[in-house]
Amino acid sequence: MPRYKLVVEYDGTPFVGWQRQDNGPSVQAALEDAVLRFCNERVNVFGAGRTDSGVHALGQVAHIDISREFPADTVRDALNAHLRPAPVSVLSVERVGDDFHSRFSANRRDYLYRIINRRAPLALMRNRAWQVLAPLDAGAMHAAAQALVGKHDFTSFRAAACQADSPLKTLDSIAVARDGEEIHITLSARSFLHSQVRIIAGTLRNVGEGRWVATKVAAALAACDRVAAGPTAPPYGLYLVQVGY
Repeated sequence: MPRYKLVVEYDGTPFVGWQRQDNGPSVQAALEDAVLRFCNERVNVFGAGRTDSGVHALGQVAHIDISREFPADTVRDALNAHLRPAPVSVLSVERVGDDFHSRFSANRRDYLYRIINRRAPLALMRNRAWQVLAPLDAGAMHAAAQALVGKHDFTSFRAAACQADSPLKTLDSIAVARDGEEIHITLSARSFLHSQVRIIAGTLRNVGEGRWVATKVAAALAACDRVAAGPTAPPYGLYLVQVGY
């Protein structure tokens, strides 16, 4: 049965998350419905990451198996036609082998957390970034964040609802940089715990505002206790940028 790799972008605002749920629309269900309308087949769409409600994606990866073989561009265009008006776009489709799995074949996931650091309310960036009113020191945030690089027990940066078997994760890189009034936190790892990036962003906000010294981030990590870290940043500042294979 032909397998197709999809690269998908979406605005997470109207969705309960990636995963199909009974309590509202999901990105996964929108794609599965589009496949059904395209080729009259009910399929499972497997995603590389289960983004939460309100979280966006620039390069989510998924795969589908359908019984008929179509040109990749035909699949892309047909799915996009049937996805309208949902804010989901299939950027590309590629025919792949049966050994490819969007989730289990992935070896890197890159995330971006966007902060708008200004007093004036957001108009264009509402639901697209976290607005922080107090001035932030991006350099201090970057320096403090380096304590998180490497393999650690990230219990302090893990949501209570996290279903991962182990809190041990390896954070390959993290950087914080300012571009005008916008601050970007970029992170790369093979995989992340539930809400890990958002808790890191909330913790670094404390450093940027001067309420935490840099060493407190390292201490929070070592504590292996969720209450030791900072707050969970809102979902709408988070973007799954790309998935590596």
